[in-house]
Amino acid sequence: MTSRVALVSSERGLRVDPDLPLAAPALREGGVAVDCVRWDDPAVDWAGYDLAVVRSCWDYAWRREEFLAWAGAVPRLRNDAAVLRWNTDKTHLRDLARAGLPVVPTVWDPTDEAGLPDAGEWVVKPSVSAGSRDTARWTDPADVLAHAAGLRGAGRTAMVQPYLASVDDAGETAMLFLGGEFSHAVRKGPLLGRGEGVRQDRDSRGDLRPVVATPGQREVAQAVFDAVPSLVPGAAPLLYARIDLVADAAGAPVVLELELTEPSLFLPQAPPEALTRFARAVGDAIG
Repeated sequence: MTSRVALVSSERGLRVDPDLPLAAPALREGGVAVDCVRWDDPAVDWAGYDLAVVRSCWDYAWRREEFLAWAGAVPRLRNDAAVLRWNTDKTHLRDLARAGLPVVPTVWDPTDEAGLPDAGEWVVKPSVSAGSRDTARWTDPADVLAHAAGLRGAGRTAMVQPYLASVDDAGETAMLFLGGEFSHAVRKGPLLGRGEGVRQDRDSRGDLRPVVATPGQREVAQAVFDAVPSLVPGAAPLLYARIDLVADAAGAPVVLELELTEPSLFLPQAPPEALTRFARAVGDAIG
């Protein structure tokens, strides 16, 4: 019997996700029946799929509880609901730091200048966000605190990190894992412009290119990937993961983001074997 897989997206994701037009044919070539569907489509029969793969559900950030309730009701979901609950709030970075992993220093809900990280520039964002929404780069502590206060006043958790100067030149390095193994690395260009404040129209897919990860980046990314099972006990093995690294002032790789929910896998920038890894990972998850 042919296996059936849902690649799960959102209304916008179905229109613009560049991974779907590559991922779906790769699975079909392996004999899998594939539907690309919205997570919030009430007509979808989730029990009819052998596996539902969360992909570009890019509207979860402002519908998080609804999204997590949906995830908990899908019988065969990857990444699974336990991982999604943990990962959709960036306070999970505290767990990584407590585990001894190198994370960009982060302060939560600061209320005065003394509580800010030691830096010349800062990034402020809500702990539940996607696509750099409600995120900005500031040089004035007063702007940092006003932004954080606005988020806090809206019932959200504000996170403040130093803006690392290396990002302007080197960007971020996205480390992609598929089916439990490292797959490929992609450089993401700088996204936050100095002085532009909060914007909701940024496109993180505009300045991308494949790169060869350094041994140091491989080591850090692997350590983060390997730590997830102990931080989310009982969760199913990760089908995919993206770990975004930046260089600190000493040039060492540190974790900026751990994306286990709906990360772009940058398949257009990936080597051809990445699609093979993705299809194999899905097949292994079906069992």
